[in-house]
Amino acid sequence: MKNLMLLGDEAVAKAGMDAGISGIYAYPGTPSTEIMEYVQTSGQASDGGIFCQWSANEKTAMEAALGMSFTGKRAMVCMKHVGLNVAADPFMNSAVTGINGGLILVVADDPSMHSSQNEQDSRYYGKFAMIPVIEPSNQQEAYDMVFHGFELSEKYRLPVMLRLTTRLSHSRSSVKPENALSQKELSLPEDPRQFVLLPAIARKRYKYLLSVQDALEKESEDSPYNTITEGTDKSVGFIACGLAYNYLMEVMVREGLDHPVLKVTQYPLPGILIGKITGDCDSVIVLEEGYPFLEEMLRGFPVTDKRIRGRLDGTLPRDGELNPDHVAKAIGITVKEGPAVPAVIKNRPPSFCAGCGHIDMFNALLEAIDDFGPGRVFSDIGCYTLGALEPFNAINSCVDMGASVTMAKGAADAGLHPSVCVIGDSTFTHSGMTGLLDAVNDKSSITVLIGDNSTTGMTGGQKSSATGRIESICAGIGVLPERIRVIEPLRKNHSRNVEIIKEELEYKGVSVVIARRECIQVATKSRKQEKKHK
Repeated sequence: MKNLMLLGDEAVAKAGMDAGISGIYAYPGTPSTEIMEYVQTSGQASDGGIFCQWSANEKTAMEAALGMSFTGKRAMVCMKHVGLNVAADPFMNSAVTGINGGLILVVADDPSMHSSQNEQDSRYYGKFAMIPVIEPSNQQEAYDMVFHGFELSEKYRLPVMLRLTTRLSHSRSSVKPENALSQKELSLPEDPRQFVLLPAIARKRYKYLLSVQDALEKESEDSPYNTITEGTDKSVGFIACGLAYNYLMEVMVREGLDHPVLKVTQYPLPGILIGKITGDCDSVIVLEEGYPFLEEMLRGFPVTDKRIRGRLDGTLPRDGELNPDHVAKAIGITVKEGPAVPAVIKNRPPSFCAGCGHIDMFNALLEAIDDFGPGRVFSDIGCYTLGALEPFNAINSCVDMGASVTMAKGAADAGLHPSVCVIGDSTFTHSGMTGLLDAVNDKSSITVLIGDNSTTGMTGGQKSSATGRIESICAGIGVLPERIRVIEPLRKNHSRNVEIIKEELEYKGVSVVIARRECIQVATKSRKQEKKHK
């Protein structure tokens, strides 16, 4: 294929389309803006039906990309480094949920703060989340690494971060493209609870994340993007990360130097390669754009002092809380184990309060959506998250505050219909409104079911910012008045509620159903207060 002269940003955008993405989500910010702009002006994206609209913020972009991944399709989400702070909640939790279709997060850092308020290094976020990070050193690698990143993502069922910096994003070079791959078919997750981060499920997902860390390091050891070059002068060696490799090569060629060089462009750190260069050389200079990320780790890596023990070597558990028994065992003290808990004592799973309006809301939703099949209901954080449990098994996601709306949007953008989200009144005004704005702007076909119990129920009944204003908020955002419906979730209204929900599920556009009924706990407290004052 004919070579193209592309900015680093454009190389990533072109690679995403060639790698078969079905959607790209982003919020503009230098130096990442050109990625989305390239896709939006591309005939390839138009011909392929690739979704490519700006999101209201980075958080909604990340969640919508995760929603598209939920459907089995490849997605890309792009932002600058400070935008990752906004998206940190869904980003961190996406490492725990994992992915279905391949998902790449492109973050463009801005060393020297050319147009930013700080120089933060996004590699720390990648290490924090314990996911693979790839960091190209030139435009061709930026292109090639997108393919590599999607393969890594789908192999380990994890999101992958691709880190750019300003100089690479905004410089131009020749790039040889590959033949374009077809987009993935719609395919829902094999595990219907993969994206439901209730604590019991999240603990299992976190154990999986921990279990693949050794394999991810092995991927870095074997990666063609992490290379070590032997040199004759071992008085000093160099570890060069990403774009900094080019600066080193320029000096070494110009000065005729021949030192060992380890090029690092894939993380987690390749421990064996690190050990080799640090063992062979008298000293090592670390070259990296941004913070001293690798250097900080290198000063204690690899750990050869056996006196250093803790969670990394298994002396203490890697996950869960510590307790005095753990500490005693670590010291070498024998701990007397108590008898096992008798089988007659069973855990009591959480459940809806007796008389909770969410029960009737879910009963109506389940009957209304039954003909369409499973895997269509995205939920949020609140009492209604219990709809994931028996006997309802009604929801397919719970990722972070507000993600229900944007994940439903992303799934709808991928072709899933109906795509439904369930969100509480308080959570809606916390983080759901911006997602609804994206859906209205893009005319996404979603049904938003707002469980309005007029309080912040899950945290103790605090005042809800949404009380008395949900209809006006939705209308102000742009939802058509005739598509804003109100139901009262009571058993006597069941047939009518099912009918209304069915009508909105069939509608091809944005619709809102408000299931309004006061929280039973708040109502009980109110009645007690009224009696007290009589």
